[in-house]
Amino acid sequence: MMLHFVQPSKLKTKKLLFEDLFITRDSATLEQLKELSSRRRAIEESINNTSLVTEAIAKEMYGGKVSRIEQDIHKIEQYLPLLKNLFHHTSKNCIVARWSPSCLIQWSSALSSSHFFNLMGPRFFPLDDLQFELGMTLFLYGAFLRERALEVLSADLVQSATMFRKAAGVYHHLAHNVLPPLQYVRPSAGKPPETLPTLSIIMSLICLAEAQAVTIRKAEEKDTSSTLLSKLHHGVKLFLGEAIDHLSTVSNQGKEISPHLLEFIASCKSLHDLKGKQYLAETLKTSGEIGSAIAVLRSGLITAKKNIPRDPWKCIYQRQIDETAEVLRKYSHENDFVWRDKIPSGDQVPFIEGNKIVKFIPYNPPRWERDLAIESY
Repeated sequence: MMLHFVQPSKLKTKKLLFEDLFITRDSATLEQLKELSSRRRAIEESINNTSLVTEAIAKEMYGGKVSRIEQDIHKIEQYLPLLKNLFHHTSKNCIVARWSPSCLIQWSSALSSSHFFNLMGPRFFPLDDLQFELGMTLFLYGAFLRERALEVLSADLVQSATMFRKAAGVYHHLAHNVLPPLQYVRPSAGKPPETLPTLSIIMSLICLAEAQAVTIRKAEEKDTSSTLLSKLHHGVKLFLGEAIDHLSTVSNQGKEISPHLLEFIASCKSLHDLKGKQYLAETLKTSGEIGSAIAVLRSGLITAKKNIPRDPWKCIYQRQIDETAEVLRKYSHENDFVWRDKIPSGDQVPFIEGNKIVKFIPYNPPRWERDLAIESY
């Protein structure tokens, strides 16, 4: 019962050669910068769909990994420590790169509203700051971790939840440690929304909600009580409610975010609200409060029917509505002919207490400490 939204990973970038940005004082440093460019090129070709490497060769290159997402994660994990080392070295020694119109860091946005209506191809945002490159690469890394969590969902619930929590940790690190300085680089109109710390906070909350949704699946396999399951579903709703609150902050910062992101969050929130109320109704009926159970189901269905999303999520959403409606029909029939219990309304309808049990796995950025003999232009 999970909705999928993989748009955050649909970033594009343009070629960047680090050896053209800095003056090197020895051949070893030049080779390190070329290695950095080579590792970035592998990412460029993958996300731009320009790679000529066959599946068989890619599997051999990346340690037998068959999944393209796994391969992309591996590429980024090989690139980030080198990039972090360069960023650390240039920042510590106040080294200025040789920026020019033809040699800028350029990334597109996957979550801006214009992304979905641009028939001429993606809009690229050029910036002369290595922190921009670090931030966008980490955003892509978090998106790939999240996609990998979705990819293994049907086979390994524990691994899936772990990958979601790792992605949440990457976005948390981005929001608090990488992106804040970028807010002062140039006016926000010249940067994609992915550079906003608030958007990374939103992505972190989405990943935590998804990790808890996977945890609920595991709990259902263990025949966990309906009382706890209702609280866990409402915990997902609480995570997503926080994300929606932060989206209003992004709008106030002058950024137009894809309406598909808002629809995804709102649809997931409503879906888990309905499922949580179904479990709460089951608890109430078991305790002899069938009238209250009916009231809970009715209120849940009224809300859910007001928020039916478009494709590709409509089918899953409608299936849950139909399932809950069938439970309500059975409860109502039983109450009419057996219990005749009073059905409460308004403030008397029981509500769910949420329980958020998942936490992000902290991201500790690796850095391969290598000496670099470079100087400013």
